[in-house]
Amino acid sequence: MSLITELFAATFLIILVTVIHGTGIVFMDRLFHHEARELRELKLAKREFAVMVPMALCLFALHCVEITVFASFYLVAGEAQTIRDALYHSALAYTTMGVVEESVNRWPMVTALEGLAGFLMIGWSAAVFVTDMDKVLRGRD
Repeated sequence: MSLITELFAATFLIILVTVIHGTGIVFMDRLFHHEARELRELKLAKREFAVMVPMALCLFALHCVEITVFASFYLVAGEAQTIRDALYHSALAYTTMGVVEESVNRWPMVTALEGLAGFLMIGWSAAVFVTDMDKVLRGRD
């Protein structure tokens, strides 16, 4: 595969997962938005479980969708034989845990750039989660 083709594919996938992530974050913000007055009325444990646990699960689901986007590419591109292999390969790259070099034959730049995209999406999620957690724990808006 030519470098230009790989970079084009990686760019398209990164734009796609960024749009998915941004849309998911906006949706979550609307879904879990609580006024400061409402939060102060809840006990801390209730605030944590009513807002933070569902938010964490939604962020996890967002990352799973993004991993599946890359996995679908690997499957369609013939880089993986089964959806299980494609998901495993994608999850390793996305979470920057690493990928065995021999498992990527034709699209190594896509895999490398998936790691960068995953790193950025995870960082974005952490920033959103910490900011919202601060609001919830302190009961302010």
